[in-house]
Amino acid sequence: MLEQVFILVVALVALVWSADKFVFGASSLARNLGVSPMIIGLTIVAMGSSAPEMMTAATASLQGSPDLAVGNAIGSNITNIALVLGITALLQPLSVSSQTVKREIPLILIISAFAYWILLDQHFSFLEGVELMIGFFIYIIALLVITLRRTKDKPSDDPLVIEAEQEVAEAVDMKLSIMWLVVGVIILPISANYLVDSSVFIAKTFGVSDLVIGLTIVAIGTSLPELAASIMSILKKEDDLALGNIIGSNIFNILAVLSLAGVIAPGNINALASTRDAPYMLGVTLLLFVLCFSRKFGYFRITRAKGALLLLSFVAYQFLLFGQLNNN
Repeated sequence: MLEQVFILVVALVALVWSADKFVFGASSLARNLGVSPMIIGLTIVAMGSSAPEMMTAATASLQGSPDLAVGNAIGSNITNIALVLGITALLQPLSVSSQTVKREIPLILIISAFAYWILLDQHFSFLEGVELMIGFFIYIIALLVITLRRTKDKPSDDPLVIEAEQEVAEAVDMKLSIMWLVVGVIILPISANYLVDSSVFIAKTFGVSDLVIGLTIVAIGTSLPELAASIMSILKKEDDLALGNIIGSNIFNILAVLSLAGVIAPGNINALASTRDAPYMLGVTLLLFVLCFSRKFGYFRITRAKGALLLLSFVAYQFLLFGQLNNN
């Protein structure tokens, strides 16, 4: 057992590290090819934080554990809002003025409601997975079109766009860029494979479901990049980026991560995913919407009190999960 726990920890570290190197290599390569930092920041860098979830979901689905993939996507969204944003706001209250973030907060609520509707019948079909995946590409294209249109004649004044552009690392030598890209591409699937294997082993040992492991250990582990990014953002006084990273990651988790379970391994899912976990994900997303809806002087402000409320919702969810272990 201790050996499997060690493998799980090492695999998580390798997964997060390789995702970071993949994003660095891809970003540097794109800059060397003349792609603007703004586009890189809104696409490659933004999607990079969800790379661990995507690789884990794909691996779990291919290995016949779609519940782990579903749990990872749902659990990561709950963790991002309730734990990551809660801790971030407790450390430093957030004041957000970005129009992009304001537009995406109701969007993530709609997308979360759609995901809940899809899972409501406890069956995740191939077509439903494709629908989510198509939604992902529509979202990326729409984001780029809107941003490029607004910056056609003048630089963007949206704080999120400015901060995302500033976060893009300077390009390195082309060979070095390709090397890091290849390193990421190789280590990502290997670490995800070990992560899934050890997670399933631990789940069977303790008699819990793949769903619960995905909702807890895997979800929290793969959300570490969001936590690190959010803390770094508030240290740099980039509040818009801190919230924007979380909202963007949650959109990616539903459209690009959850969809993989339906596309790769369609079929019935654990009933609790639709009756307990998806509703809770929708609930914390609605809570975030309500907390952000209270505005002053054009800003969304997430105070420490609101952060404490979010963190409390995460603790309550853990009690809910582990209080029902015998039913899993």
